[in-house]
Amino acid sequence: MTTSLAPDDVVRSYAEAAGNQREPLLVLDPLREFLDRAGLAAPGELAAAPIGEGHSCVTFALSTGVVLRRPPRGPLPPSAHDVLREARLLRALEPTPVRVPEILAVCEDLSVIGAPFYVMELIEGEVITSSLPAPLHTPGEANRIADELIDALVELHAVDWAAVGLEGFGKPTGYLERQLRRFGGLWEHNRTRELPAFEQVGSWLAAHRPESPPATVVHGDYRLGNTIYAGDAPARLLAILDWEMATIGDPLADLGYLMTHWFQDDDPASRFNLQSVTQQPGFPTRHELIERYRERSGRAVGELDWYVTLALWKAVVFMEGNYKRAIEGSTDDPYLKSFGEGVVELAERALAVTRDGF
Repeated sequence: MTTSLAPDDVVRSYAEAAGNQREPLLVLDPLREFLDRAGLAAPGELAAAPIGEGHSCVTFALSTGVVLRRPPRGPLPPSAHDVLREARLLRALEPTPVRVPEILAVCEDLSVIGAPFYVMELIEGEVITSSLPAPLHTPGEANRIADELIDALVELHAVDWAAVGLEGFGKPTGYLERQLRRFGGLWEHNRTRELPAFEQVGSWLAAHRPESPPATVVHGDYRLGNTIYAGDAPARLLAILDWEMATIGDPLADLGYLMTHWFQDDDPASRFNLQSVTQQPGFPTRHELIERYRERSGRAVGELDWYVTLALWKAVVFMEGNYKRAIEGSTDDPYLKSFGEGVVELAERALAVTRDGF
């Protein structure tokens, strides 16, 4: 999915941006100089096109054949959208079986484009959300897509995070307690109105918090739409994307989150169905996916209702934050401006899981 550019998003120079009300997302002339120094330049004028869903960190395909990732425009809550931290993780995971793009350069100098960023390899493939590439449009390939998604998650959770240099990347104990505390506080930063269902769910989560299994690397936003697959058969997951929420913590948080984005053909309609493709023939059910993860990882998954509720509760916080950015004018994304009732829908969905399971 490719997003569109606003006129002030990409400028050639800071002088060109001087009359704009908002800071640019890219400034091409100093960026070209940075790419030259990093050995990543190519002939011709530098150009950039946005890629991905574009609702959080911003990702651009550059005409030099690489991909740049930077934070969104501010104001941002503390530690949010930390692309330098993301780059550290990806570099640590490169020698492991985890499917990640190669980091080519990292820039902390704000004078280049006005924000930190990193540059990574461009992986050619398909992001599967609402439809399947023709070679994969069979029930057998749909099932293989799901298998690859689970296998890649099991690979991630099997990494010895201390051995690959991720000591201090996150705290291996107390993850769930910190999640409740952090997102409760972030809600106070993001909120635009009272939302009783959110408060009820938060109380339920605190009262029913399970004991975590041994800590692993946690992606934090693991879903089909954050991966790239080869476009031909057999289905192969090439890379996992969008690592800004990653940390060291409870692996079942990733599985619970994945379930919130895995829609089945008997599910009611939702404005937050980001990957309707999983409702097509051949894709397994949520409970079939869970069983595959249990078999391949060797982890117990008996309290997954709690983790699904946590994922939905956190989504309320994120979506309210994006909605706040939209109504305050720091983004032109029309999708974010539609979140008013959608945030309420998410909160009610989370409350329903506390009562009836998922």
